[in-house]
Amino acid sequence: MNFAPTGTLRAAINLGNPILATRDEHGAPVGVSVDLAEAFAARLGIGLELVVFEKAAASVDAVRAEQADIGFFAIDPARSEGLRFTAPYVLIEGSYLVPDASALQDNADVDRTGTRIAVGAGSAYDLFLTREARAAEIVRVQGAPAVMSALRTGDVEVAAGIKQLLEAEARRAPGVRLLPGRFMVIQQAMGTPASRGAEAQKLLGDFVEEMKRSGFVSDALKRHRIEGAGVAP
Repeated sequence: MNFAPTGTLRAAINLGNPILATRDEHGAPVGVSVDLAEAFAARLGIGLELVVFEKAAASVDAVRAEQADIGFFAIDPARSEGLRFTAPYVLIEGSYLVPDASALQDNADVDRTGTRIAVGAGSAYDLFLTREARAAEIVRVQGAPAVMSALRTGDVEVAAGIKQLLEAEARRAPGVRLLPGRFMVIQQAMGTPASRGAEAQKLLGDFVEEMKRSGFVSDALKRHRIEGAGVAP
């Protein structure tokens, strides 16, 4: 099995989810997913190339098209074609943000006729709500800032996203509040092109389990000061 046919491990890094990766003061990608990519390249004994994307959907497409050897994605049935996933290494809560004046008080109240929910196009929230919402309208925009803007300007009644990001938005400026609890749990996993086969999937899966068991993932979350996420069991 040749996990990295170019001789270098190409890791797709999604900057659209700051719990997993962001840029440091010099513009270099940093975060839990970067740490895992570095550790896996070291395990294979080869060099690492970070292939950076601003949105999850672009990262998924890159791995599916074999423009990258591994990636870091939310597990979702809509992404299963062309990819092989590990078990999750991190669990992230998805929540709703609403205007202070909204009559909505509970997550169960959101899926009703006349409610528009802003989501990042191609995000885990988009995929989940597209599948699960029965009455609400899903409004797809490009990235988390556009989701927040759509809520602030009244283009939608609800914004869906990572709980940590929505909490930060509520602290940043008055006028919005978080609905209590969560409407989904996002299972973040590593993935590789399906064409690499079951052996590659097992090698990557065994690596993820070891990183969880050894405390590597927990330590990375602490090191990068990540709140709102926990190590998957």
